Amino acid sequence: MVVEFLSMLAVTYGYLGVFLVSLISSASIIIPIPSFIVLIGSVPFLDPPLIVIFASLGAAIGELVSYAVGFGGRNLVFIQKQKKKWQKQFDQAEKWFEKHGGFAVIIVFAATPLPHDVVGLLSGIIEYDVKKFFLATLIGKFIQSFFIVYITFYGLSFLGF
Repeated sequence: MVVEFLSMLAVTYGYLGVFLVSLISSASIIIPIPSFIVLIGSVPFLDPPLIVIFASLGAAIGELVSYAVGFGGRNLVFIQKQKKKWQKQFDQAEKWFEKHGGFAVIIVFAATPLPHDVVGLLSGIIEYDVKKFFLATLIGKFIQSFFIVYITFYGLSFLGF
C-alpha cells in the first residue's frame, strides 16, 4: 500500500513526486520504505539525470530527520546519574568516527544498503557538523540514485524498451 502511494506521487507529480518519495523514504527511521522501486518505475517517463538530482536532494534532506533525532535525543540520554556512564561511550564513538573518516563513513552508508539511519543518529548524538553530514549524505545518495537510475535506464534500453 505504501509503495503504491509513493508510486502514485512520482507518476502524478513527476520530479516533485520523485523528490517527495525520496524525502519520505529517507525520513522514516528504522522502518525501510523502498524508494528505489519508484526510481526504477520513473525511468521510462522522466529524464534520468533529473531523477538522480531530485531523488538525491529529497533523500539527503530526509536523512536530516535521523540526525535531528540523535541530536535531540542526546539531551534525553544525559540525565542526572547516567550522564557520566554514557558520556564515555559517546566520547569514544566521536573519536572513532573522526579517526576513521566520519565523512567517508557517511558517504558509504548513504550510497549502499547499509543502515544510514544509524549513522545519522550517531552523527546527531556526537554533534557532528550538520553541514558536513548533509554534504556527505548528498554525495552518497547521489551515487546510489545514479546507479539505480542508470542501471535501469541501460537495462531497459538493452531489452528494447
